[in-house]
Amino acid sequence: MLGLFGSLLVLLAGLLHGFIFVLESFLWTKESTMRTFSIPTREEAENTREMAFNQGFYNLFLGIMAVLGAIVYLFGSHTIGLTLMFAGAIAMSLAAAVLLLSSPGKRGAALKQMALPLPGVILLGLSLLLA
Repeated sequence: MLGLFGSLLVLLAGLLHGFIFVLESFLWTKESTMRTFSIPTREEAENTREMAFNQGFYNLFLGIMAVLGAIVYLFGSHTIGLTLMFAGAIAMSLAAAVLLLSSPGKRGAALKQMALPLPGVILLGLSLLLA
């Protein structure tokens, strides 16, 4: 049961990273996206557009890894699924920890960023320990 709940959290984290990919790679200069990422001016959004485009793909690839891992796990290939989920969700959680430690003003964003993958990793780890 812990594995199921953990995989569902990691699946949601992967889908969230897919959404972030769309925001960063294609909607970066939209007003709503600028508000989401606390970008104060259109000029700053334009100046950081290439960086955000690249970062969006980083988020997409992490999301794909997590989603594929969850799907494979839920269809019975536990070793492959766990490997993919741990790789994706641990990277997501560590990236959130870096944001938390390096930018105290972005604490809320960092906590939101780790809200799905970190509990997912913990539940998956517990499912292995208690199996």
